[in-house]
Amino acid sequence: MPELRDLVAEELALPVDPRVTAMAEAIAAAHAPASRAVLFYGSCLRDVALEGAMLDFYLIVSDYRQAYPARWLAAANRLIPPNVFPFAHGGLAAKYAVLSEADFHRLNGPETRSVSVWARFAQPSGRVWVADAEARGRVVEAVSRAAPTLLSAALSVVPNEQQPLDLWKAAFALTYSAELRAEKKERGTNVVDQDPGRYLRFFGPAMAAARACGKRCSGSWRRRRLEGKLLSVARLAKASATFAGGAEYIAWKINRHAGTKIELSEWQKRHPLMTAVTLLPRLIRSGAVR
Repeated sequence: MPELRDLVAEELALPVDPRVTAMAEAIAAAHAPASRAVLFYGSCLRDVALEGAMLDFYLIVSDYRQAYPARWLAAANRLIPPNVFPFAHGGLAAKYAVLSEADFHRLNGPETRSVSVWARFAQPSGRVWVADAEARGRVVEAVSRAAPTLLSAALSVVPNEQQPLDLWKAAFALTYSAELRAEKKERGTNVVDQDPGRYLRFFGPAMAAARACGKRCSGSWRRRRLEGKLLSVARLAKASATFAGGAEYIAWKINRHAGTKIELSEWQKRHPLMTAVTLLPRLIRSGAVR
């Protein structure tokens, strides 16, 4: 759909804070020569204030083996994508996820039941570093798959005759239910309400592509929820080996989004996997994580 690709390309190219660009360049340099593109997304893309926040990036690489000095990191990224790492630059803190170009394309499309990537990239994102024109084109092509995949998957279970913004909200609500999330239930609605004009512009072209997607994007949301929550736990376990300070970050994010006041002991900070395992049942029972 050329019109949708044009909208995506325009949005990806919007300027960002120079500090974000500098951090993206530093992330790309850390994995050179495999780095192909760095994408900026999440709440910090919409907020002006960056200090005290955790910036979110995706690093797209040509090949996992080329991206890492350690073979086990490449294997982990290939087995349960993505790998996630903390990063600091210019006084700002961030985390970035690593995906290959092939996995980024696949995980934005109907080939996967996992909502993790296509739910995020159906929302606004920025391409803040790119290796060359070929990489730029591949990013546009991959991101252009996300919104149609989201809408087509949602059309199988929500009323199709809703107003465009209501359909977007219903679609995002479904995706938030398919992962372990600390955000409140209305998070999907808030995402749309922050920039309704953007979602109205994207709706026509994305819906046309979604209807062309047809049954390839449909599927059981019950199965998506089960697999998505199990995958969230697996990624959490993997992050305990790659994410320094992972336990503190998890507690910070849950406190921020769920209004809890989790305080970790020194033992819990040193053992993020055990912390996650022991905290998770209590957080689910309390409703802080769904």
